[in-house]
Amino acid sequence: MKKYEILEKPGSIVLLLGNEAIARGAIEYGVGVAAAYPGTPSSEIVETLANVAKVLGIYVEWSINEKTAFEIAYSSAMSGVPSLTAMKHVGLNVASDPLMTSAYTGVKAGFIIVTADDPYMHSSQNEQDNRWYGLHAYIPVLEPCDPQEAKDLTIKGLEISEFFQHPVILRSVTRLSHARAPVKLGEIRKPRIEGSFPRDPSRWAVVPGNARRMKRQIVDKWRRFEEYFSDFPYNKIEGEGSTLIIASGIGYNYAVEAADLLKVKIKILKISTPVPLPRKLILKAVDNVDKVLVVEECDPIVELQLKSVLLDEGLNIKVYGENLLGRVGELTVDRVALAISKIMGLDWDPPTPLKPSIEPPPRSPILCPGCPHRATFYALKIAVKKLGVDPIYSGDIGCYSLGIQPPFNMQDVIVEMGGSIGLANGFSRTVKGRPVVAIIGDSTFFHAGIPPLVNAVYNRTPMLILVLDNETTAMTGFQPHPGTGVKADGSPGRKVLIERIAEAIGVDFVEVFDPYKVKQVVDVLVKGLKKVMEGGVVVLVARRECSLNARRIGFLKGFYEVDKSRCVKCMLCVNEFACPAIRVGDDGYPSVLQTLCSGCGVCYEICPMKAFIRKE
Repeated sequence: MKKYEILEKPGSIVLLLGNEAIARGAIEYGVGVAAAYPGTPSSEIVETLANVAKVLGIYVEWSINEKTAFEIAYSSAMSGVPSLTAMKHVGLNVASDPLMTSAYTGVKAGFIIVTADDPYMHSSQNEQDNRWYGLHAYIPVLEPCDPQEAKDLTIKGLEISEFFQHPVILRSVTRLSHARAPVKLGEIRKPRIEGSFPRDPSRWAVVPGNARRMKRQIVDKWRRFEEYFSDFPYNKIEGEGSTLIIASGIGYNYAVEAADLLKVKIKILKISTPVPLPRKLILKAVDNVDKVLVVEECDPIVELQLKSVLLDEGLNIKVYGENLLGRVGELTVDRVALAISKIMGLDWDPPTPLKPSIEPPPRSPILCPGCPHRATFYALKIAVKKLGVDPIYSGDIGCYSLGIQPPFNMQDVIVEMGGSIGLANGFSRTVKGRPVVAIIGDSTFFHAGIPPLVNAVYNRTPMLILVLDNETTAMTGFQPHPGTGVKADGSPGRKVLIERIAEAIGVDFVEVFDPYKVKQVVDVLVKGLKKVMEGGVVVLVARRECSLNARRIGFLKGFYEVDKSRCVKCMLCVNEFACPAIRVGDDGYPSVLQTLCSGCGVCYEICPMKAFIRKE
């Protein structure tokens, strides 16, 4: 979208991503502070707000991690400034410590916590359903079904938060965050950007004596939320019949489409407040009903609460849900239709998917042409062969996770942000005779790599930490981080150098290298691995700007061709380096696809015959 399209006048209908709609909702409410750490599928929310922060006069930042982002927004709401924090589902794990206590203290102004869940794990390491956090933390959860409702419920969530002086979670999913739909815009309130914080430790200081009182208060408040949501305008009963579908969030769309596909009239309870479930509305919806199908994405959050309500009320109503729809992956219209047909006794089978006459070959995700990480992996492979060692490669979350693919095969374990160095602390203690190489990105290092690195230095735990610094948060959309020296709104910040952090905490050997200079890189890696085998902690920083950014701004130019008179068809460039711009032609010689070539020149560096020729 255009930079200021998000500020179109009230009454305009604009095509917005779900994430952009959430940002517009925050703008319409008058949010004064927004903070986040980028993570797909959540990144566009704060990115959109950052684009207009100077125009609106609000404060927006990319924080070092989700916990810090949460605390910035939380303390701002404590001070009376409406605030938003946004993160992908696993990011809420990082922020869960302050999350759990935020319900105890509450807030003074609206505070909305956006969790962008990722059913089917399009870009994530797990499929957790963050509605559980609402139940666990006593924080109500709103769940929109489309971009329009995402905007509206962002506003409503902030209103509820301010009215009850309590945080609110807004749950999106990938198909909503990245869906685009017409959204009608409303009035923009003047943002509240300045707050106050009168001293009141009895409310804000969660020592045990205060916390015991606060726990009783939030249990009472939880019952009030149940009452409030029973009259909530975004929860509604449609249709009639002895079979009821209770559909939460995006599940409502699937339920409506499935009923239309089957041409059945059915009673539907649309739920936008899955946590806590509105008890009175539930009891009204199940009146004269003998069976219920719960349609929700991922875990049976609504289903379990529903069964509890029915049991409490002594109602003998058969409840279907995960037993027909499962817990794995995204919902589909066919999955929901099949479940409806089963409980209604209909003879219906999903249509057989159409198959092409020719199956395209599978395409694994790969590093981009010119990616400096490829050169680093290649050099690491040579260094390891030179030393005759078999390292454990402890991987992390980022573009470099693709090092798991052949021909590199250099990500033995990938768990979570910062896990590369954290797990390396354990591997180094328990697996003897194999050096441990922790591979982590620059943004991830700042996010969660520093504490486990300090741990390694303190405990004298030998390992090589290889920081792949491409000077951006590339995997989630090229957002800045402390190592770039640029803030979310594009203004300059203080640049923080990874190598200086490593030196300051006492790392034994620290060096920065350019991945494109392969021979020098191999020498540095060999030296680093030797020091690890001698018991040292080593940090090597592979610094070279992301090739996509470099190409955009003109740092990388031209392309390369193969001089067939020099080429001996050793295929090192194809089989060992595996640049996607290099292909084998019909004549058996490697050739370079000019449309893909970034002009990085690493192919020339590694070719034993120097058969690659630069062209402008």
